[in-house]
Amino acid sequence: MGYKYSCADCTFPVLGHDKVLKLIRLLDFEGVDITLFQDRSHLMPSEVFKDTSSSALRLKEKMEESGLETADVFLQCDLDFKKKAINHPEAQVRDFVWGWYLETLKFAGGAGCRHVTVLPGAHFEEEAYEASFSRTVDELSKRLQLAGEAGIALSVEPHIGSIIDTVDKTLHLLEALPSLTLTLDYTHFAKIGLDDAVVEPLLAHAIHFHARGARKGMLQCNMNENTIDYKRLIHAMGEYSYSGYIGLEYIWTEWEDSNKSDNISETLILRDIMMGEEKALLEAGK
Repeated sequence: MGYKYSCADCTFPVLGHDKVLKLIRLLDFEGVDITLFQDRSHLMPSEVFKDTSSSALRLKEKMEESGLETADVFLQCDLDFKKKAINHPEAQVRDFVWGWYLETLKFAGGAGCRHVTVLPGAHFEEEAYEASFSRTVDELSKRLQLAGEAGIALSVEPHIGSIIDTVDKTLHLLEALPSLTLTLDYTHFAKIGLDDAVVEPLLAHAIHFHARGARKGMLQCNMNENTIDYKRLIHAMGEYSYSGYIGLEYIWTEWEDSNKSDNISETLILRDIMMGEEKALLEAGK
């Protein structure tokens, strides 16, 4: 054990980015999950990629000044998951998204980050699921090759509305791409009512993790309503030899009604639950 904990910069969207980094360090986190979410995050790809090298250097300097590591760089090309999905039926859209992916690798490498997360694409209902799935496999295959050449680990996040919105679909993609890894977030499965035990086998493929409160019908909720057993999760991570960051990812946005939480308080409550369970296991020699 001895997990590292990070916090997403998009957890505090009202603060300026420099202050967000200082706050995350003040809250005793070791790392930051940097979000490149177009029209939603502090660092938007359309701005960052105007001069990717300079943007990466500025972030690296800020992180060093704050005493933090960049745990992950997460690219989302549009608020609408389908509009600029990696497996979009139109080649012109796929080419655009591919270009932003190239810049993301450049940005992450320049900032000293060795992990990138992307969305896996969507099912376009005008065609069979397998047609959309096949394009996702093709697009991720070439992304994996390029990330490997750059010395960066690439993960996808299974999420509601995606081509892999269930455990079975996620395993299907992992079978097609054995070298693919996951940025795993139980909340997308909790919302549709899945028990933790059903999701747990995906830990074998995860190298980054997102955590926040959730329950059936709610992608994000306060911890007093949360149904994900994060103490059990700490045990399961040990059993699956998980070694990545645990990223606390409370968000504050109208999407999925995710603006009802005191993000500082809820982040600290969940962090302390997970750290406390980890400490108890270490003291017990487990």
